[in-house]
Amino acid sequence: QEEALKQHKKQAKEMDEEDKAFKQKQKEEQKKLEELKAKAVGKGPLATGGIKKSGKKVSCSLCLRQ
Repeated sequence: QEEALKQHKKQAKEMDEEDKAFKQKQKEEQKKLEELKAKAVGKGPLATGGIKKSGKKVSCSLCLRQ
């Protein structure tokens, strides 16, 4: 039983690392989006209304071009 407990803790730690990495990536994506929006403001209305903000992984055409 002790063996299973160690295994579980190890998995939890790995998940935590993945979670941190994912959140870091989300922050960077958010920054890029903000910069793109700032640039887009000068060019007039762009279809930014189509991007819905959610906690899930968001793949938008703007993000994929880079």
